[in-house]
Amino acid sequence: MKTFLLYLAGLLAFAVLAPAAEVINVDKNGLALQGYDPVAYFTDGKPVKGSPQFTASYKGATYQFASAEHKQQFESSSAKYEPQFGGFCGYAASINKLAPIEVQYFQVLHDRLILQHNEKAWKLWHQDVEGNLKKADANWPTLSQQKPPAS
Repeated sequence: MKTFLLYLAGLLAFAVLAPAAEVINVDKNGLALQGYDPVAYFTDGKPVKGSPQFTASYKGATYQFASAEHKQQFESSSAKYEPQFGGFCGYAASINKLAPIEVQYFQVLHDRLILQHNEKAWKLWHQDVEGNLKKADANWPTLSQQKPPAS
């Protein structure tokens, strides 16, 4: 009985201490990046629409890819290609908020895909890229546990 109670206590402690799943910016169908190919940002340097023919799931989100090759690259290194800050706006994360993104406002920074809400957020982010990245990274652990904003 003592062993069982210790086991139960350990299980409860794990449940309390285990991090909840991070919030991910997806549409009502669970599609991330509005259907754009996350690998293309790295390989093509621009947003490229993915195809429903090439999909992969990661952290509860569905990603679409422009090609089977991009899908394979993502599946072999998902953490490298996933958008930072759950696919939410990097500038918003730097000011401790969650905001949706527009796929054309992006940059690959230190091998990380960072997207922005709009042109204004893009400009504000670029006033201090490294400082804003540091703030966004510091805010993300708490922000990642919030509910996504209503779209």
